[in-house]
Amino acid sequence: MRKLIYYVASTVDGFIAAPDGDFAFFGLHPDLMAHITEHYPETLPGAAPSDDRIFDTVLMGRGTYEPALKAGITSPYAHLEQFVFSSTLDPAIDPAVTVVSEEALPFVRKLKERPGKDIWLCGGGAFAGAVRSEIDEYVIKLNPVLAGNGIPLTAGPFDPAHLTLIDATPVGASGVVVLRYRGNNAAV
Repeated sequence: MRKLIYYVASTVDGFIAAPDGDFAFFGLHPDLMAHITEHYPETLPGAAPSDDRIFDTVLMGRGTYEPALKAGITSPYAHLEQFVFSSTLDPAIDPAVTVVSEEALPFVRKLKERPGKDIWLCGGGAFAGAVRSEIDEYVIKLNPVLAGNGIPLTAGPFDPAHLTLIDATPVGASGVVVLRYRGNNAAV
C-alpha cells in the first residue's frame, strides 16, 4: 500500500505559514535547496518527471493551492497527479488538477490503495488535521524560526499522537533539521 507522507516546512513553534498563508519568511538557503534537489526533487514546482522519485501524487488543501493561483499558475506540480481538496474551487480549473469536493478521509484511504508511488501531502494545516489518521510519515523541515502565530502544522481537536523518530538530518549552514517520523498508524 502507498504511504501518505506529510512533507512540509515548519517553524520551531509549529507553524507552516503566517496567519495569511504566506510562507516566504522561511527562505530557501542554498544548502536546503541542494538537500531538496537530492532527496525530494519532485516537491519542486516544474520538476522533471523521473522514475527515481518518491512521490507520483500530491494532495493540497485549497489554502496551499491558492498562492499558485494568485501567481497565475493552475498546475504547480504538473509532473505529479494533483488533487486539491476544496468545496469552492471550480472543478474545471485545469485539466491536470483534480478538485475534490467530497470528504477527504475516505478519498485518501481509497487513493492509498491504488497502485503507485507514495503520496505527498503538501499542506495545509487544516487539511493535514482532517487526514491525520492516514498520515504514515512526517518529513518536517524544521526551520530555525519562531513565528508566534500562523497556520499550525496540523489543526484539529486536542488528540495527542505519539510518533517514532526515523532520522534527523541537519542541513548544512541553513540551520534546518529534516526530521522524519513514522506516524502512529504506519506499519513498521
